[in-house]
Amino acid sequence: MVRLRIAKLLLLALSCVATGRAAFAGIGFQPVSEDELKMTSEPQAPGAPAVILYRQLDRDDNSKTSHEDEYFRIKILSEEGRKQADIEIPFLKGEQNVIQVKARTIRPDGTIADFDGRVFEKELVRGRNIKYLAKTFTFPDVQVGSIIEYSYTIDLAEHFLFDSNWVLSSDLFTRKAQFTLKPYKGSYVAYSWRCSWNSLPAGTNPPKEGPDHIVRMEAANIPAFQTEDYMPPENELRSRVDFTYEEGYTGWKDQAVYWKELGKKRNSLLENFVGKRNAMEQAVSQIFSPSDTPELKLRKIYDRVQQIRNTSYELRKTEQEEKRDKEKPAENVEDVWKRGYGDGQQLTWLFLGLARAAGFESYGCWVSTRERYFFSPVRMQGNKLNANVVLVKLNGKDVYFDPGAAFTPFGMLTWSETGVTGLRLDRDGGTWITTTLPEASESQIRHSATLQLTEIGDLEGKLTTTYTGLEAMSHRLQLRHSDDAARKRYLEEHAISQIGVAGEAELTNKPDWTSSDTPLVAEFNLKLPGWVSNAGRRIIIPAAIFTAGEKGMFEHANRVQAIYFEYPHQKADEVTIALPPGWQVTSVPAAQNQDGKAIAYSLKVEPGTGTLRLTRKLTIDVMLVAQKNYPVLRTFYQIVRTGDGEQIVLQPGEIHESN
Repeated sequence: MVRLRIAKLLLLALSCVATGRAAFAGIGFQPVSEDELKMTSEPQAPGAPAVILYRQLDRDDNSKTSHEDEYFRIKILSEEGRKQADIEIPFLKGEQNVIQVKARTIRPDGTIADFDGRVFEKELVRGRNIKYLAKTFTFPDVQVGSIIEYSYTIDLAEHFLFDSNWVLSSDLFTRKAQFTLKPYKGSYVAYSWRCSWNSLPAGTNPPKEGPDHIVRMEAANIPAFQTEDYMPPENELRSRVDFTYEEGYTGWKDQAVYWKELGKKRNSLLENFVGKRNAMEQAVSQIFSPSDTPELKLRKIYDRVQQIRNTSYELRKTEQEEKRDKEKPAENVEDVWKRGYGDGQQLTWLFLGLARAAGFESYGCWVSTRERYFFSPVRMQGNKLNANVVLVKLNGKDVYFDPGAAFTPFGMLTWSETGVTGLRLDRDGGTWITTTLPEASESQIRHSATLQLTEIGDLEGKLTTTYTGLEAMSHRLQLRHSDDAARKRYLEEHAISQIGVAGEAELTNKPDWTSSDTPLVAEFNLKLPGWVSNAGRRIIIPAAIFTAGEKGMFEHANRVQAIYFEYPHQKADEVTIALPPGWQVTSVPAAQNQDGKAIAYSLKVEPGTGTLRLTRKLTIDVMLVAQKNYPVLRTFYQIVRTGDGEQIVLQPGEIHESN
């Protein structure tokens, strides 16, 4: 019997051409076209450095020799367009391989420069149990006016069934594209498939299955996709068609039936895993005291679960190491508890079992993370409910927990699980919920500094940077496998990067890298040479110090995409500067207090006896800003930059003047 596994194929959401992805090993190169050789511009994409003349993608999901062929034909229109000569084809190791790469350059005079066949491999991303690689090569003799074409095959792992997609949007304008899919038809296991689409180009008919059971679609004049900073996930914005396989579901056309079936199935699996009441009651008796308050009981359960070895965050082991350790998958929460290890999903369900045993009204939930897309129940894509969290009724409030996500503080979720739609499971099929979006004040970067301005214009002293909430979690996750030296170097470089000028920051304490709830605190000896500017017989210094993060943000007059902040956050600075003896404060900028509710900014400079006190706060208490509101946001950041650029004027003492 052929064993199939439904897997979300992360890599196939590839953008077409800008980085050069391509192919159709199954079709030969097209004849040289005189009209295409003479082409110097594309009327529907004025100023484009290059355009895709034709693209073809064919997918065959037979599970044994499943593969995807892709082909690109690109016209180079300018010097900038010659960058298309460098091709990078990403793939996911273990599930995919890139084979049969073919390429050639058609020079402006119609002669051919053949590709020498040299293809290289490089690592793109290494993550938890995943590794993204890329096949790379370079076209020969690419000139302005050339046409380049290439093809390749993505060979998929045998006996596995992967969801797939057609991503129409490229960073280049596409004249014409054709897509086909031969869906899997199982002989042993009944799998259903369906497709959904997003932002199809004008005039494009949706995919249609023909009498031969091949799904086809054609598209023309596909606009180039514009990438901008702080935009929603590209998968949410690009024109695309997604194909999903699922086993045993009959309610494909009825949204309510589909989700009810899926909810019942997932709830059954969950209850089988957590249904070890006696074992969980014995476990909680070891965790807290009966006299503890409900919140303290739950916090102790949470802390105990996070102390258990989390295999999801360990460096990937070789097969030999796994066999040697004899680590078999846990069948239920009792197994996880007794063994003392489990993956992130299992640990979160263990927390659910313990919370129920302690008497808390608790529910298992599946939510859709938002780092790669925004979930919509209308699309009926159950695999996009990809993260498990626990809902607990605590002191009359709904509180969400995910102890299986390393370094997640008590009562919070990792950022991609916040403010998202999910399914709270029960035996009737579940109820839709929306997870909590934390307030900006819960995730802070605080700079507290006591500094001395020297007579030669240097600024030096003590700096304490405190990260809380999701800000602390982010750094701990990023540095979880680093040694002390690497962590020290990272914090020192990060401190200087927030100032944006040359300087020195020496870490003087040992921050807590292992906790979830305690802030991440870094203490430094800070020195910023030449901090002052001379203005005749006066000295000028800036009114704010830790402002590099806002420089250059949202300066462009026009915006295409919405604005997307991963999570609400806040930056707060309190700086005291001692002046050299005899120095006087001549003028300070007016206080700033811009309160837009969702976004706010304040700046204040208070002179004292031989001192200055600088306070600054920037609050972003919003996740998504519509494109139509970009002018308001841009104006706000112009105010921030103007305020940060204000100057304090000082009058040096007599000794300094004579020097």
